[in-house]
Amino acid sequence: MISLREGEIPIIVKRKPYALVAITKHGVAHARSYAEKFPYADLYYMKKFEQGDEETRHIQLFDGTVRLLLPALFQQYKGIICIISLGAVVRMIAPLLIDKKKDPAVLVVDDKGQYVVSVLSGHIGGANALTHEFANAIGAAPVVTTASDVQKTIPVDLFGAQFGWVWDSEEKLTPVSASVVNEEHVAIVQETGEKNWWMYDRSMPDHLKIYPTINEAIMAKPKAALLITDRLVEAHEESLLENGVMYRPKSIVLGIGCNRGTAMAEIEQVIDETLAELCLSKKSVKAVATIDLKRNETGLLELTAKHNWTFVTYTPDQLNEIPMQNPSETVFKYTGAYGVSEPAALRYANAKELLLKKKKSGNVTISIARVNFEEEVK
Repeated sequence: MISLREGEIPIIVKRKPYALVAITKHGVAHARSYAEKFPYADLYYMKKFEQGDEETRHIQLFDGTVRLLLPALFQQYKGIICIISLGAVVRMIAPLLIDKKKDPAVLVVDDKGQYVVSVLSGHIGGANALTHEFANAIGAAPVVTTASDVQKTIPVDLFGAQFGWVWDSEEKLTPVSASVVNEEHVAIVQETGEKNWWMYDRSMPDHLKIYPTINEAIMAKPKAALLITDRLVEAHEESLLENGVMYRPKSIVLGIGCNRGTAMAEIEQVIDETLAELCLSKKSVKAVATIDLKRNETGLLELTAKHNWTFVTYTPDQLNEIPMQNPSETVFKYTGAYGVSEPAALRYANAKELLLKKKKSGNVTISIARVNFEEEVK
């Protein structure tokens, strides 16, 4: 916990480029949801609203007035998103302001989550772009008052944030952003993930070019690249990322079955080993799906909480609606379903085929499906 005292800048742990801060009961409830929808923000809120899972979710609690927390956030974060009244934020940040080239972006979100307001560092600090991306992620209306504000291109460090995409490494964010802003040839390759990422009511600029494959993009010799994929790239493909950023969409569904009482560590080990075998990124896992008999399974609950993965369970009837190549009479005898991991993964992913058919390892059974982004996920 962070104990705030007058005259002291508190020690905080920065994991992500943005900070999300709440100080009211309703604000905290919203903030916990926003932190899952927008994966680039560290969450901070008052200790009196502690819910018990903060350590697991890397949420930082503080005790004292939020005014004393802001100096530390100003020093370390690219932007600060406050679920605090606009007037209070203005009064608290006023003594911290230096100039528009150094101050972080500051946004305010109302307590009901209806509006996201760009308050400080709109252009140079990126608050206007962040306002649009964050508003899209949480389903709110962006409020940007800068008269000349025009969204012209892709904000590289926020690309896909409204869908939960995360970049694999921040190393090339700055040079790739420069290529985008300077209208240099930028290749975009998308292998999976949501397709409706271009949000503006005009055509994409000519210098941003979409290529169907990594190899074709490499042959085009772009100045920079944006790669959207859930797989680990091969050695011959890495040249595209010499000045490129790789994004991980939430596209992988894990169908899991396990014996009662299986420890989280065993389940996670099987997942890690399996993803490595298939050359898939753990950062792209969206959900764990299973039968409703496992809805209170401690190992699964701990695992999904740890990684902020969606945890969904289905009834035997729902699982039996999914066509299976190898239905199991034994599984049906004990669960009422002819399979668990395979149909659960397929149902949530809204997919016809599995990336991995049922694999048994110790106390765990795992299947993997890729989300079908052509239609809504159930």
